[in-house]
Amino acid sequence: MLLLAASPAWAGPPYLTDDPEPTELHHFEIYAYNQGTALRDGAATETGIDFNYGGLPGLQISAVLPLVRDETGATGIGNIHLGGKYRFLTQEDFGVDAALFPTLSLPNLSKNVGDDHTSFFLPLWLQKDFGKWTVFGGGGCTLNRHGDSRSFCQGGAALLRQVTDDLNLGVEVFHQGNEALGGSHETAIGFGAVYDLSEKYHLLAHWGPNIQNGGDNGRYAWYTALLFTF
Repeated sequence: MLLLAASPAWAGPPYLTDDPEPTELHHFEIYAYNQGTALRDGAATETGIDFNYGGLPGLQISAVLPLVRDETGATGIGNIHLGGKYRFLTQEDFGVDAALFPTLSLPNLSKNVGDDHTSFFLPLWLQKDFGKWTVFGGGGCTLNRHGDSRSFCQGGAALLRQVTDDLNLGVEVFHQGNEALGGSHETAIGFGAVYDLSEKYHLLAHWGPNIQNGGDNGRYAWYTALLFTF
């Protein structure tokens, strides 16, 4: 996410697949977001703040604070995520960007939504730019052994195009393994857009259908956000 450049090669949010670009040193990226999944008995949604800060060269510190509403209507503070993205390879020196982004999910603060235990996600993300085109992807596994929860892996790839100075469009394929006892794998296709209102304000949107086991995991999912960069 080259958030302060004149023509940024957008990656990461709004896509399920992440990218290896950390927040610029001593700068902030703050997403006010809403996301959700259309399930068989309703929609599960999440609204919150995704906070990112470039604390050291190549290092991004992140925190996600979510308010969750499940398909039954139960609402509360979900699992807070704390992470740090470290880019250890750059395209200038090695021809590709590469980063690790370990993330810790804390137990839920509201007992009626979210997971009541800690989980840990360790992914590897890669990116390559080709003029106005950007390709990025990777994946990792989540340690999530507790009760009916199961450890699982996920990964994806996305292709983006800088259509105009202000508009970036992209498409992705994303796959996730079974994360609960009796659950099923899922594969989704996503379409995303980022529009720069100014250097500091940006609109993000994403929508995509689930093409594998959609009846169990949701027919489609969406993400929208207003991004502040400074």
